[in-house]
Amino acid sequence: MNLTPRARRARRLLCSLLVPAWLAAPATAQNREDADARAASIEAQMTDAERLSLLVGVMPLTIPGLKADFPANIPPSAGYVPGVPRLGVPAQLATDASLGVANPNMARPGDVATAMPSGLALAASFDPALAARVGATVGRETRAKGFNVLLAGGMNLMRDPRNGRNFEYLGEDPLLAGTLAGHAIRGIQQQGVVSTIKHFALNGQETLRFYADSVIDEPALRESELLAFQLGIEIGEPGAVMCAYNLVNGHKACGNDFLLNQVLKRDWGYKGWVMSDWGAVSDASFFNAGLDQQAGSQLDKQVWFREPLKALIDAGHVTKARVSDAVRRMLRSFFALGIDKPYKAEPIDYKANAQVALEAARAGLVLLKNDGLLPLDKVAKSILVVGGHADFGVLSGGGSSQVFPSNGKVRFVGGDVDDPSTTFTRQVYTPRAPFAALKTALPDAKFRFNSGYSPDTAAAYAAQADVVVVFATKWEGEAIDSGSLALPQGQDELIAKLAAANRNVVVVLETGNPVTMPWLRDVRAIVQAWYPGQEGAQAIAEALTGAINPSGRLPVSFPQSIAQWPRAALPGLGLVERTPVKVIYDEGADAGYRWFAKTGLTPLFPFGHGLSYTRFTHSGAWARHDAKQGVELGVTVSNDGALAGADVPQVYLIARNGQKLQRLVGFGKLALKAGERQTLTVKVDPRLLADYRRDKGQGGWTVPAGTYTFAFGKSAAELGEPVALTLPGQRLKP
Repeated sequence: MNLTPRARRARRLLCSLLVPAWLAAPATAQNREDADARAASIEAQMTDAERLSLLVGVMPLTIPGLKADFPANIPPSAGYVPGVPRLGVPAQLATDASLGVANPNMARPGDVATAMPSGLALAASFDPALAARVGATVGRETRAKGFNVLLAGGMNLMRDPRNGRNFEYLGEDPLLAGTLAGHAIRGIQQQGVVSTIKHFALNGQETLRFYADSVIDEPALRESELLAFQLGIEIGEPGAVMCAYNLVNGHKACGNDFLLNQVLKRDWGYKGWVMSDWGAVSDASFFNAGLDQQAGSQLDKQVWFREPLKALIDAGHVTKARVSDAVRRMLRSFFALGIDKPYKAEPIDYKANAQVALEAARAGLVLLKNDGLLPLDKVAKSILVVGGHADFGVLSGGGSSQVFPSNGKVRFVGGDVDDPSTTFTRQVYTPRAPFAALKTALPDAKFRFNSGYSPDTAAAYAAQADVVVVFATKWEGEAIDSGSLALPQGQDELIAKLAAANRNVVVVLETGNPVTMPWLRDVRAIVQAWYPGQEGAQAIAEALTGAINPSGRLPVSFPQSIAQWPRAALPGLGLVERTPVKVIYDEGADAGYRWFAKTGLTPLFPFGHGLSYTRFTHSGAWARHDAKQGVELGVTVSNDGALAGADVPQVYLIARNGQKLQRLVGFGKLALKAGERQTLTVKVDPRLLADYRRDKGQGGWTVPAGTYTFAFGKSAAELGEPVALTLPGQRLKP
């Protein structure tokens, strides 16, 4: 059946209306077959010059000292690649990023977007359906602004809790990160927008990010970071993969034959194209190593994929078939999503989209501690709110994912929109104000705000209040890492003095990473709000006052101190730029909660931890296996409290043939009314049970025969009764 592009788009729209976004495939099998054939036909009609033109992208921005050619009518954004109008191939117009449509340094005056919560906040939801809705919302805005490529899908696993870009990503576990990334990408691409998945691979720190060499053995890499990407690609089918700045095992990620040719294109059969990160290309030979497109080329030393690549082609070092392959990959990704003409600007319903941002902010809040103080009620007649610019708004993370929100003007700390040099170093606070939201939620209480600039003054006011709510912030951003896990600018001292003056202290953390808490025992409640997006103030106020019941769970482990981490010293921190540094991941696949399980160390808060205003119990755990269904696990969840709420049962593989280990193999989110019970059934991907091995040069997954022990739990450290299965041996493709 040969459908016209219009008919294919109509069928996709109908499917999206009939099937939940997180269940529907991003492109039908028929679409993919049509796209393959059409890409081959169109590419065959191209001239060599037209083919080469698709291999180079630029940032359509005027950047002092950097030259780039692009048409005057191209909107300022992250990326532009010319199309081939005579063959119906539209230009590639790319914009950042996962957290909303970015507008670099407000280069498009007045162009705002819905600012979503950070990646870690989304990961804390443990909710694939929500990830799809967030992705769909950002994808719709992307298309409505005229862009057809979204540089989304950030999902590097947290290898160091000081990494400045962890806030963009989806935690430390491959199953959680890959699943949520895949569903977010699905949501984006169902809007007719190509999504990337990034940064491939092991972009574990920002310090010396162009020169850091991530060193890890192949089995550990396959079982952790690469498994996360593999899952995300299988679920989301992203049109493009963006490679990383760093090196992996001695070779630049964007010129890494093992990653790009062997793993991505051969082992996984990936059909889309590989684009570079902006400024990540240092040689034309990267093309033969699997890189299909040099993006943001003016940031590189040279436009390697023009004259230098042409010289390699003329000399026979690069085949014309390889060039055709790169071009067909791009065309296929566009055609599979029905992108066959430029998009025109369309109206955007920012009010409706803000509701999705609010939903995501609510779902991502994690109640870390509650000694009976929350939710705040009518007993609290006087409330002091301290710190965190809570009289204005909420903090966001910095860098290319920065979004200028649709709900009002931002506040800059340490820079200004008129100073481009501060783009990656300024803090941006997004309205609205948590202080105002709390006053609205508790209209009968008397409120006072103190900036926290003077801890002693704040403590004096705290002594006169019934309750103190202190907002503690820690800004993180692209291109810079934290030197420690401590809250900056004396905030630990501030919290300690407030707690000494008033026993009823609530701490709200707006951070992009785990932090240490020397005041943990002295405060009664702690809420991890991450960077909650433009609707974060309302979500925080609702959680503190009980209008919503917190349901977020930690997607990362919080260590008691950095001494508990495999690398207490951050490799390369403080060294001059261009200094090569090796980042040796000796922990292998045992990162995050797996490291704590392996070493027996006790974290400050474990992966998966999160409290509720109601009580959940797990009972009747079971396990079964058959040749058709594979491994299935189940548990009954009961809400034994007086309030409705949502639980996130997690199931871990805790032993194999008597050997202790810990791997998340499944999870689910269940919304339960008071007194209600439901059964969760989880189907286990066999790769989560397997080891990656290379025998006689052939790599693959091996599930050893024997006894497998599982346990459902409320976190990685709070597990229920184990259940066991005897499984046959199994060998899987890589």
